[in-house]
Amino acid sequence: QVQVVESGGGLVQPGGSLRLSCAASRSIFSLSIMGWYRQAPGNQRELVATITSSGNTNYADSVKGRFTISRDNDKNTVYLQMNSLKPEDTAVYYCNAQLSFSGRNFWGQGTQVAVSS
Repeated sequence: QVQVVESGGGLVQPGGSLRLSCAASRSIFSLSIMGWYRQAPGNQRELVATITSSGNTNYADSVKGRFTISRDNDKNTVYLQMNSLKPEDTAVYYCNAQLSFSGRNFWGQGTQVAVSS
């Protein structure tokens, strides 16, 4: 069974940092574009960042310069380092694995990030 499991969310003060982790099943990780998305209450789910199997990255304008996506192919894990966090970064963050050859998506259950003083 394919699994995508996030961890690392929590409550942080504005200006603080958090690192999210996402472990995916070995059977899909190396074949997938891995990404982080987020959804705030009342909003649609939006792209945060993606990374290809070869390490090419893409970021939403709102997080450029503050967030960094990376992947460890030996551990089948993708990370999202979030620095200089703002209240507007508050959302449920979802990990996504998209198979490069078919476009099929696998989603994690989400992890809550709250930025508040």
